[in-house]
Amino acid sequence: MAAEGAVALISDLHLAAVDDPVFRRFRDWLAGPARRLARLYVLGDLFEAWIGDDDPDPLAAAVAEGLAGLAAGGTEIAFQHGNRDFLLGEDYARRCGMRLMPELERIELGGEPCLLLHGDLLCTGDRAYQAWRAECRRPEWRQGFLARPLAERQAEARRAREASRGHQRRLDPALADVDPASVDLAFRRFGVRRMVHGHTHRPAIHRDALGRERIVLGEWRAEGGSVLVAERGELRLERC
Repeated sequence: MAAEGAVALISDLHLAAVDDPVFRRFRDWLAGPARRLARLYVLGDLFEAWIGDDDPDPLAAAVAEGLAGLAAGGTEIAFQHGNRDFLLGEDYARRCGMRLMPELERIELGGEPCLLLHGDLLCTGDRAYQAWRAECRRPEWRQGFLARPLAERQAEARRAREASRGHQRRLDPALADVDPASVDLAFRRFGVRRMVHGHTHRPAIHRDALGRERIVLGEWRAEGGSVLVAERGELRLERC
């Protein structure tokens, strides 16, 4: 039985293959430390790319097996889309035993109302990315892409990753981070004083002059994973 009240939040694993050391670390974490959790929130970019629930990639099957095993032990799992895996659908979520979250969700965390999001919505200085994001989130775009043959989607995903890497190399580092005005607007819109997100790969706990707290999850690497643990009213941002 999962521990009462223990909650973990993770993001940005960018899993790419079953022989990836990051996947092995994640698999072992699911089978070990994660078994004590009452809830697990995955705040996007679990996968490096997702081209549809019909993709027969062995990685998808292995991740589903690990998550379903955790869910079977009593842990509630919720998944929020990232910029890499926004096409992950209900079919795959059911295989994993997890709930699909909206792109912004307000929960209670550590005794405080808290806003959860992947984080890319806050990076409004990158106007090219925000325009692309708005386009590919349209239902018509999603339906059109998922209707294409698997091989075409795989090729398009490779092209998109290369284009993204080029864009990130050219982008001013300041624009790749969150916009303070967008952060303030999110705090005010949802009436919270705590926010948790990933995406920027800049793990930290930020506190502003108003006493509001923004916790940024880090990415997972071969040498460790970034995890926010909430337990007994306390929050810890740690590596595992």
